[in-house]
Amino acid sequence: MGIAECGPSIRFFGVPAISTNFRHNEQIRISPVRLINDKDEMVGIVPTAEAQRMAREAQLDLVEVAPNARPPVCKILDYGKWRYQQQKKEQKSRSHSKAGQLKELKLRTVRIGDHDLEIKINHARGFLEEGNKVQFTLMFKGRELAHVDLGYGLFRKIKDQLYTCSKIERDAKMEGKRMTLVLQPDHKPPKKVEDAAPAAKGFARPSLSGQGLNLTPRPAPVTAQG
Repeated sequence: MGIAECGPSIRFFGVPAISTNFRHNEQIRISPVRLINDKDEMVGIVPTAEAQRMAREAQLDLVEVAPNARPPVCKILDYGKWRYQQQKKEQKSRSHSKAGQLKELKLRTVRIGDHDLEIKINHARGFLEEGNKVQFTLMFKGRELAHVDLGYGLFRKIKDQLYTCSKIERDAKMEGKRMTLVLQPDHKPPKKVEDAAPAAKGFARPSLSGQGLNLTPRPAPVTAQG
């Protein structure tokens, strides 16, 4: 499995595709062939013309399923249906190959601008949501090596931004003149933001009508009698 590149600062592992182009019927010129009939039974080595005749009589096709074998292996089957099944397998293989790769995002300097960093984080978020791992590689140049703490701070910011869709596989680590961070896919609810001034428990604001207050009633006024 080789390493493919996507842009100057993104790398990932590539997976070869499944071929769906096979010679069939009169396209098969080599003779003899090792024949498998439409019941998946091994017939044996027969002349190609005879195998083609048997396929026509069964109203099916003769397909060269193993061209590199000697003699080539051919099978009697419905070529249209079989090719459709092969294409579905290829699509599934491509889908699986896109997920589970290790994508690398390179940061050329610890003093990367906010806009450029946001672009990198958005790329990473997309890769993680597709099921891929992401490796951030931060390059230190010259005097930047005296400010490794800025790199750790930068990676903390990245981890916070990608908290809901990732978890740490390998935390920030210096390796020579570079710092790396590896995240893997994960789905979590957003972090809860606690209220700055939570209400005190067991305290009820009195109503304006005075209900709920323990007030001593005033005595009724005494009227003087003459």
